[in-house]
Amino acid sequence: MVNIEKEIQSKKDPIQAKTLSRFFKNKKGQYGEGDIFLGVTVPTLRIIVKKYYKDISLKDVQELLNSKIHEYRLTALLILVEKYKEDKELIYNTYIKNFRNINNWNLVDLTAPKIMGDFLKDKNRDILYSLATSNNLWEKRISIVATFAFIKDNDFKDTLKISEILLKDEHDLIHKAVGWMLREVGKRNKDLEKEFLDKYYRIMPRTMLRYSIEKFDPKEKEFYMKK
Repeated sequence: MVNIEKEIQSKKDPIQAKTLSRFFKNKKGQYGEGDIFLGVTVPTLRIIVKKYYKDISLKDVQELLNSKIHEYRLTALLILVEKYKEDKELIYNTYIKNFRNINNWNLVDLTAPKIMGDFLKDKNRDILYSLATSNNLWEKRISIVATFAFIKDNDFKDTLKISEILLKDEHDLIHKAVGWMLREVGKRNKDLEKEFLDKYYRIMPRTMLRYSIEKFDPKEKEFYMKK
């Protein structure tokens, strides 16, 4: 545990830390309020994860997850992604017990499909619907981004249903996540995405709509952007 923390600390970059702090909105009143950044990049953290994940205990992973330091939590979550391959149910249960610590968008996006989504592929998915109706921003983002695992298997029904639930959400980060997942559906089944858009494009937040039609041709984009 001491070694992994020291190694992460040895890679810190104060200039990059300031950039990340602005990027991930850690000021008072912002969505990442209180998050502490060291300025360590994801590729560097992945190298550290590969070095330590086999030997680090889940107790030590939990200590990293409880930290206010963003890179510690991200490292812990990337370790869980690696350990998931060895004991899926244990790591899934560890993941869902730590929603409070999965509290910025990159932490969600890099892990929710690989752990939560993958685990639920052949199981009851009610938990995603509970998260979609949560008052917590990150739980809602987990609910939709986790479905990326299903989308990759051409299983779109839960993505579309959860997108419906989140249509009127007020947060930009949910608009972006839903639009992203709809776009991924469209890459595999454009007719299905257009069927959803035809039903809802007039009431969708503009950011959600823009993200969802990013791969459309100019004429199609023009049609959907006209409310």
